[in-house]
Amino acid sequence: MTGNSFSVSGYGPERAGWTRLFARDSLARRLDWPILFAALALSGIGSLLVFSATRNRTEINQGDQYYFLIRHIMNTGIGFALMIGTVWLGHRALRTAVPILYGASVFLILLVLTPLGSTVNGAHSWIVLGGGFSLQPSEFVKITIILGMAMLLAARVDAGDKPYPDHRTVLQALGLAAVPMLIVMLMPDLGSVMVMVIIVLGVLLASGASNRWVFGLLGTGAIGAIAVWQLGVLDDYQIARFAAFANPSLDPAGVGYNTNQARIAIGSGGLTGAGLFHGSQTTGQFVPEQQTDFVFTVAGEELGFVGAGLIIILLGVVLWRACRIARETTELYGTIVAAGIVAWFAFQSFENIGMTLGIMPVTGLPLPFVSYGGTSMFAVWVAVGLLQSIKVQRPMSA
Repeated sequence: MTGNSFSVSGYGPERAGWTRLFARDSLARRLDWPILFAALALSGIGSLLVFSATRNRTEINQGDQYYFLIRHIMNTGIGFALMIGTVWLGHRALRTAVPILYGASVFLILLVLTPLGSTVNGAHSWIVLGGGFSLQPSEFVKITIILGMAMLLAARVDAGDKPYPDHRTVLQALGLAAVPMLIVMLMPDLGSVMVMVIIVLGVLLASGASNRWVFGLLGTGAIGAIAVWQLGVLDDYQIARFAAFANPSLDPAGVGYNTNQARIAIGSGGLTGAGLFHGSQTTGQFVPEQQTDFVFTVAGEELGFVGAGLIIILLGVVLWRACRIARETTELYGTIVAAGIVAWFAFQSFENIGMTLGIMPVTGLPLPFVSYGGTSMFAVWVAVGLLQSIKVQRPMSA
């Protein structure tokens, strides 16, 4: 047969379609596949760890051992769809929608302070939707802070008016971030505020703003932390957590229980672990919140140093590729967004793993892609979508 449809290497329209798909300027070739595969691998490992941690916990799994496993896979699927939607819209299109997104996120966290809000593990930071579903708006605030600050700091630089953000622009960006951070502090959700502070620092460093702002923010943060402690803004359980971090032997059966049991679980895993579903600490349900905040202990106990190390390596791949995307993009806006995501993922991963090892205070932060939790899963996959969009929309080199 003859015809233009069959002119590509003689393999017909199917071959022509695949050739277009993987052409040098195609979407598939522009995607950052290592970061995508690493994120999917982390979510897949997380599914196994969540299943191991919850299959025997009839008090929380509704009598169905697959309850959390199915939901974790569903959350990952929804998150993946959100990533695709983010890539399709593009980070530049979202740039124009920042005021709407910012207003929506602030509105949602304000709702948490109303009777619609719900308390989970001491933090009044949730909105219960019914049917076993809940929403933690502070997770989306991390994204809107990154996008909002990037929009302000890069506006005049990308337009060619300024070589770097001026002091007035930096002050506006800090004010934009301060509003939701203060609201989240009132919940109180100290862990999320800590992440947001690191995000702000990462964004400022990437923007090219004067280092005086960075050092000034660090000094202000130190003074603010002392003031928060002295004025009694923190709840008793948060103060107790910091006290237990400073003195691990303090109240080992009470506030120090989680950290002590986490250390035992990780320490018992050795090099290769006890085997999936065979960890005595996990099977015996000794570690609280093991499917969320302390999911890394399942890896340490059942997969050992090798399995836990694999998780850290995969997180490192995500951070490495995100740093590369930030470095190689030609627009400041994209650089700031990618750098903000790097700061977010890096600190939250370090804090989560650190608190299971006892080198960081317990703050209730999930491990990106691995821990069970719908809102956190959606947020990190949207962040991956932003990274992919920055990579895809970067001009191709000759």
